[in-house]
Amino acid sequence: MKKIVAFAGFSLLAVGAFAQTNLQVFYDLGKDRKLVTTTLEMFKGDDWGSTFFFVDYDYTTKDQRDAKIYGTQSTYMEIERALNFWQDTQLGALSAHVEFQAGRFGGFSARNWLFGAEYFLHNADFSNTFTLALLYKTYTDKNASDLPLQFSGVWGMNNLFGVEGLRFSGFLDVWGENADWNIADPDDDTSFKFLSEPQLWYKVGQFFDCPNLNVGGEVELSYNFRDKGFVCNPCLGVKWEF
Repeated sequence: MKKIVAFAGFSLLAVGAFAQTNLQVFYDLGKDRKLVTTTLEMFKGDDWGSTFFFVDYDYTTKDQRDAKIYGTQSTYMEIERALNFWQDTQLGALSAHVEFQAGRFGGFSARNWLFGAEYFLHNADFSNTFTLALLYKTYTDKNASDLPLQFSGVWGMNNLFGVEGLRFSGFLDVWGENADWNIADPDDDTSFKFLSEPQLWYKVGQFFDCPNLNVGGEVELSYNFRDKGFVCNPCLGVKWEF
């Protein structure tokens, strides 16, 4: 799951309305994974705030391909809208936030709405940004969470360590969601989930007149997300910025 350029509506005060679209292709090196993921992201700012969406596709694993099973095995998307009609006021860094999530993972599917607020932080030239959000999360199943709240943080750091074209970005989500990992054992359940995907990209295309091309990767860090307990899945990737 990716949402690296989200929550950046307040930056429009400095750079004006603009659009960013990129395509990322990852190879997951995690245990029992060995799959390819594609992510299409789009961010667009306007006078009323900003819109962001991404769509993930996970393709079949190596074991599935060896068994002649091809195609996609899961998909996930988010579309988010930051509303800010007061950008020129002292509360310009604070935006209202509405979001829709939907996905299918094997035989399991989910969709949720989230509502809340986000706060944007930045340095003087907007090269380093950080956004915090606190959201109320709805569930189709009203018993899905005892504490239906989500805390999110999104960051971006350009020209890291003074290296031109080196970018460190990522997100962190923490939310409450009940999960029963073993139907036969009613005590084997959890109510807390965590997901973070720090990414590191280097604009290698700057050396051969192709500034759109980036290489790098990410590390998916999760707790009680797709699997019970803590999981670390490193990925290698390429990114093309349109």
